[in-house]
Amino acid sequence: MTAYPTVKMFIGGEWIADGGDGSMPVHNPATEEKLGDAPKASKEQLDAALAAADEAFPSWAATPGAQRHKILARAADLLRERAPQIARIVTLEEGKPHAQALGETVGAADLIDFLGEEAKRQGGRLVPTRSANLLQQRVTQEPIGPAMLFTPWNFPINLPAKKLAGALAAGCSCILKPAETTPASAQALVECFTDAGVPPGAINLVYGDPAMISNHLITAPATRKVSFTGSTAVGKQLGALAAQHLKRFTAELGGHAPVVIGESADFERTVAACAGTKFRNAGQVCVSPTRFLVHRSIYDKFVAEFAAHSEKLKVGDASADDSVDMGPLAHAGRVEAMVDLMGSVGGNDGEIVTGGDAIAGKGHFFQPTVIAGPSTQSRLMTEEPFGPVAGIVPYDDIAEAVKIANSLRYGLAAYAFTASLDESHYLGNSLRAGMVAINHFAVGSPETPFGGIGDSGFGSESGVEGYLGYTETKLVTVAKAGA
Repeated sequence: MTAYPTVKMFIGGEWIADGGDGSMPVHNPATEEKLGDAPKASKEQLDAALAAADEAFPSWAATPGAQRHKILARAADLLRERAPQIARIVTLEEGKPHAQALGETVGAADLIDFLGEEAKRQGGRLVPTRSANLLQQRVTQEPIGPAMLFTPWNFPINLPAKKLAGALAAGCSCILKPAETTPASAQALVECFTDAGVPPGAINLVYGDPAMISNHLITAPATRKVSFTGSTAVGKQLGALAAQHLKRFTAELGGHAPVVIGESADFERTVAACAGTKFRNAGQVCVSPTRFLVHRSIYDKFVAEFAAHSEKLKVGDASADDSVDMGPLAHAGRVEAMVDLMGSVGGNDGEIVTGGDAIAGKGHFFQPTVIAGPSTQSRLMTEEPFGPVAGIVPYDDIAEAVKIANSLRYGLAAYAFTASLDESHYLGNSLRAGMVAINHFAVGSPETPFGGIGDSGFGSESGVEGYLGYTETKLVTVAKAGA
């Protein structure tokens, strides 16, 4: 069993074990056993972090992009070297299987690499002038200023990594506030950055009360950028607060991803991919496929095969058994949410084909669940489940499937499986989402933007966009002397 580290905050280049507002317990969601405690930052400690970030910003922003790249490249290398140990911490705190935690950690290193490289690639542009008296029109992207980064628990390495890397690569100082349930994972990540040479104050790490911390950091005069990943409800609140204080805001919020499965799709491959991806991280993934829209000609067979795949999954304590396929939900509240959702199933709102119950005993476990034939207006098909529950409905023609897929205000990810080039082109153009994947589920890569539309947020992380989101545009024009 991996030893749980002493959790500390990082403020102004110092590791701090004592929280000004006390401490909070951290538990293993698979066993409900206490792992340790995390310090809770006081307003005074938040002010110290803000002051450190504000003071560090000018010198970090002035650091040549090539040097920032070298530091971030070293951070990525350290993360890869430490990945096996860090992944164990992720599994302890968050519950996902070790293989998934390891993949997340190594993938985060790739994100850091790519965004760090942008620091030496982004050089602005020259714009042709309209007057002979104008010598030059130069457009540059300059770091926006201290950034406040808020991340959830479901990907405690990947999500902080892409925010930290984007901000630091662009030349911004930052304060990271991760989820209170996964503090040691964030600490291990931040250690990679500090050990790589990110200077004191350029990166800070705090834990504590989410509402108090977000309000205090967002409204602070030093703050120039806010990046939030989490629920749509909280995102709207923080977005309104940021707008009130004219702070740049990026939000990656909830989703309810449709999967359109055409009659020409490679059936066995498609079913295996759908079931495997649906229950990754116990369905606690913002881009998790949740609404399966299947052509009626293959609907019954798909439901049966999907359920069969689901029933083969090994559910258990991934911190004690590497052969586990699906771990627990993050906390008791998520289990309660799944039980409540199941209360709405039945009659016109679908039939439970497999699963549907919490798993008795210690830990926050819920069965992999497949619901066939729910109404497209049911809770299951209109509210993000954020758990191991899949709804499957039939459709008769592709236009009907697109109408169902686009019927919600969410627009993070959408998927489709088809062997028809015509359908592929039509679906790629018609599905309303920030990211559309056809014949696969890999919507995220270091080189591509990750973000949604509608109630799924705005702005992008990773890709070039993940760098530019931490910059502001500046125009410099030069005319002939005396012109």
